[in-house]
Amino acid sequence: MTELYYGSGKRKSAVARTWLKPGKGNITINNRSIDDYFVRESAKMIVEQPLVLTDTAGAFEVKVNVSGGGISGQAAAIRHGIANALLQVNPEFRPILKKAGLVRRDSRIKERKKYGQRGARARFQYSKR
Repeated sequence: MTELYYGSGKRKSAVARTWLKPGKGNITINNRSIDDYFVRESAKMIVEQPLVLTDTAGAFEVKVNVSGGGISGQAAAIRHGIANALLQVNPEFRPILKKAGLVRRDSRIKERKKYGQRGARARFQYSKR
């Protein structure tokens, strides 16, 4: 039986469940290849960043289930999930991934709309007369 490593990642409202297993280096997202799923080259680079940093780019098959959020949030969630799975593969990757800021979850989320206002911080226009 081959080794299977799991890591979950989150960003904004996107959640990614990531599995790594030794293989040729294919990345599958929601049963589609990375080229089919992400059109933007920058999103592909974000997803592959932890693998490139740890020199494991061709060593693992990556399978991801991701839901919620948009393109950018999903890409960052997948990156976080891959980083967490790589920590299970080899704990010595931690200093490299930590220095690049990939271990900690990016906790910035959308601020809620407040009552009596137009948005989270935007107010209705004040009329003196």
